[in-house]
Amino acid sequence: MEVLKESAIILARIITIFPLFLLITHYMGKRSIGEMPIFDFLIIMTLANVVGADIADPKVDHVYTYLAIIFIPLLQRLTAYLSITHRKIGGKITFEPTLVIQDGKILVGNLKRIRYTIDNVLRMLRQKNIFDISDVKIAIIESDGKISVLKKENKLEVTIEDINVKKKSKSLSYPLIVEGKIYEDILNYLGLNRQWLVAELQKRQIAQVNRVFFASINDDRELHVSLKNEHQQMPPIYN
Repeated sequence: MEVLKESAIILARIITIFPLFLLITHYMGKRSIGEMPIFDFLIIMTLANVVGADIADPKVDHVYTYLAIIFIPLLQRLTAYLSITHRKIGGKITFEPTLVIQDGKILVGNLKRIRYTIDNVLRMLRQKNIFDISDVKIAIIESDGKISVLKKENKLEVTIEDINVKKKSKSLSYPLIVEGKIYEDILNYLGLNRQWLVAELQKRQIAQVNRVFFASINDDRELHVSLKNEHQQMPPIYN
């Protein structure tokens, strides 16, 4: 009998709390999870935990759950207002954009600071149809974790009508060195060897492979290298 009573309480709470939750979500504004600033994400997580605890445990006072669901979004709206009217406050409760590639060079220090790996960046570039890192002028990890990319001027896409010629196919770039480790299978695939690679690095005044953070090569055997000590050469980027 006690089980039926608690089940009825849980069902009643679900029926009463979800309309309020829906109303509050509309009040907070329409924004996808992927574009949500860190503070808004924490607000949603807190609301979810409050609602989950209320539904799962009939002993929790339903009135307090209602109050929490009302006051938490009010805090979010207040914080959003302060972020708009006071830029310094907005900068404190969200992540600043981070420059990770400049002129085709990976800024290793910035990657480590935001705890991204080279694999993360390469995957995000591929999702933007960029398969050769040397095509990138700058790449920025935004506050929502997504990447924004500006290609080099000579790599910007144009329409066939603009140039009135047949469009040339893109060359695929392969990772050849990652954090000082040479991928021998890539060399073998392209009919190259370690001696060729060492000679190419020496042309760039790179005497040791372990100085290389990332190197890629395309089908035309064009080598692109980013060293471990690449430094940012432009002013900081802010929201």
